[in-house]
Amino acid sequence: MSTVTGPPAATRRAAVLGKPIAHSLSPVIHTAGYVAAGLTLWSYTRIECAAAELPDLVAGLGPEWAGLSVTMPGKEAALAVADAASPVAAAVGAANTLVRRPDGSWYADNTDVAGMVRVLTDAGVTAGGAVTVLGAGGTARAAVAAAAQLACSSVTVVARRAEAVEGLRPVADALGIALSAGSWADAPRHLAAEVVVSTVPRGVADPLAKVAVWSPDAVFFDALYDPWPTPLAVAAVAANLRVVSGLDLLLAQAVGQFEQFTGVVAPRPAMAAALAAAIAN
Repeated sequence: MSTVTGPPAATRRAAVLGKPIAHSLSPVIHTAGYVAAGLTLWSYTRIECAAAELPDLVAGLGPEWAGLSVTMPGKEAALAVADAASPVAAAVGAANTLVRRPDGSWYADNTDVAGMVRVLTDAGVTAGGAVTVLGAGGTARAAVAAAAQLACSSVTVVARRAEAVEGLRPVADALGIALSAGSWADAPRHLAAEVVVSTVPRGVADPLAKVAVWSPDAVFFDALYDPWPTPLAVAAVAANLRVVSGLDLLLAQAVGQFEQFTGVVAPRPAMAAALAAAIAN
């Protein structure tokens, strides 16, 4: 008696792209998700890739590729290479997620925004509050979009270069939220908002820790997680603020990517546990 078997199940691949990329914890989070969800044929890796290299890399990927996570410096290039994009990615002008559609085309999204909405909501942020954003780079764009989705009243962007703040105005206009500029010299005063989001590189905001003027019961979100806690986060805790870190965002944005890549509800507790273990080790 012969046995008829079907074709072997296809393997599926995903990866995080960026330069540098060796430090990325995304493989830890996604791989733990695959294991917990029983996706035994899925794999997730790191690929060193500069922005200029991204179009050729994406064009050369085979049909086994389901999705790509994109970190710095390739988020604008990821949006440009996509065949279609979510409204939020288009408004922000950057994508951290590329999803392979059944017809082989690529769809761009920005799960940084949804992730930031999630962590701020979990911290107790509600509609109507004023937001201060430190920095005017790519993460600041996501913060402006998150503030719009949370129906915050306004955003003040505090940056060392006024022209960088002006670059965010089209984002705020597209999302329908009022944006004002604040000088870095006045940063301590601007920290007295209901929500403060720091998106600046490590060390830049450290001097503010000794001079910060906080609003009672505010929420402070620092996009950094290495090192943690930052001096500004320590100051916020001492002032009884609710504090969240870049690790919270890293998990939240990865959950969104996992679900878009696989079509499966993300096993968030397993992914969170794997991230916590990696940090502890």
